[in-house]
Amino acid sequence: MLKFPDRIDSKFRFVLLSAQRAEQLVRGAQPKIEQGLAKPSRIAMKEICDDLIDWDYGPVPEVDVEEVASAEVLES
Repeated sequence: MLKFPDRIDSKFRFVLLSAQRAEQLVRGAQPKIEQGLAKPSRIAMKEICDDLIDWDYGPVPEVDVEEVASAEVLES
């Protein structure tokens, strides 16, 4: 059973990160672990569980005040 790092907040995020990393491996990225005969998806999951892949949530989305106000008017 794989144990993912604490900074990964859900299984869904783990799957998304693994899929993105597997795609990178398929396109030619160098694995950060010994690959053996493992498939790219399995290598990606192991790299993430070993906390070898840097990632972040990205920039905080900006909230459009006018859009929020118009949504509140439509709800009332």
